[in-house]
Amino acid sequence: MKPSMIAKTVQVGVKTRQPMFLWGPPGVGKSDVVRQVAEGEKLDLIDIRAVLLDPVDLRGLPHINGGGYAHWCPPAFLPHDPKSQGILFLDELNAAPQLTQSACYQLVLDRKLGEYQLPDGWAVIAAGNRETDRSVVHRMPSALANRFMHINFDVDKEEWCAWAAQNKIVPEIISFIRFMPGKLHEFDPKRDDKSFPTPRSWEFLSRMMPHLSQDIEYSVMQGTVGDGAAAEFIGYLKVYRNLPDVNEILADPKKARIPKDSATRYAICGYLASCANKQNIARLAVYFNRMDAEFGMLAMRESYHRCKDIAEDESFALWAATNMQVLV
Repeated sequence: MKPSMIAKTVQVGVKTRQPMFLWGPPGVGKSDVVRQVAEGEKLDLIDIRAVLLDPVDLRGLPHINGGGYAHWCPPAFLPHDPKSQGILFLDELNAAPQLTQSACYQLVLDRKLGEYQLPDGWAVIAAGNRETDRSVVHRMPSALANRFMHINFDVDKEEWCAWAAQNKIVPEIISFIRFMPGKLHEFDPKRDDKSFPTPRSWEFLSRMMPHLSQDIEYSVMQGTVGDGAAAEFIGYLKVYRNLPDVNEILADPKKARIPKDSATRYAICGYLASCANKQNIARLAVYFNRMDAEFGMLAMRESYHRCKDIAEDESFALWAATNMQVLV
């Protein structure tokens, strides 16, 4: 299921208090989706890494009350305000030992832990890697698995590129992923690669890109997204970095040269989109309209995702009137 559909499904789970478990390989953004839902719904979020807990950490410690009976003190990290609303996120639940997983039985289904009662405004969502991913996981007991609705997480290129443009991922990475979408997530559990391309590792690389000197560039890429993706990306950057200056295109958008090969077209779309603003979009639109429809739409859409202000320009309004469906 695509991240946007998972987000909508999680919203349903939150409203109905239906426990859900998100399954997916490392680095695809499972926790990010839960965090975005919490922010969008203005809910509190408590992120509990189950792998770090012992069973007693969830149940709490016993104490003797005035009548001589033993009671349990629930942990402070669980929600206690009966009027609060939020998501209790049990991340990496199936990486926890089975005794810890078993301690979650009552919390997930009955919303209790001994004498502790989960407030009515809270939903329980969990996530973890699959057993086939060669991550550190323990088989989830059937009794616990049956307490969840299970959702499989898939990576979607279009949704990631739209997110990336809005979250300041460097344009050369976005245009590379559009050119080679298979490199967005390339994980083979049968190989012993320490680094490999995932949405998370591309985000890591994006943060480092502005600070890389040429002598360490490839080594950093190799250590972040793996050998194969790093080699492909370095080759792509040679094209990207030799694109004409945006000022040359703005000077004469009716006659500026349009690249013929696909790699350079993807590169120039990403490059120009990163330069687009309310002041130059009218001239860029002239250039975009001369490109093949696929690339013209790509360039305008990326421009919009990076700079929403261009929507105020008449040239964008004319284009959007017939292409609104590609902006979402």
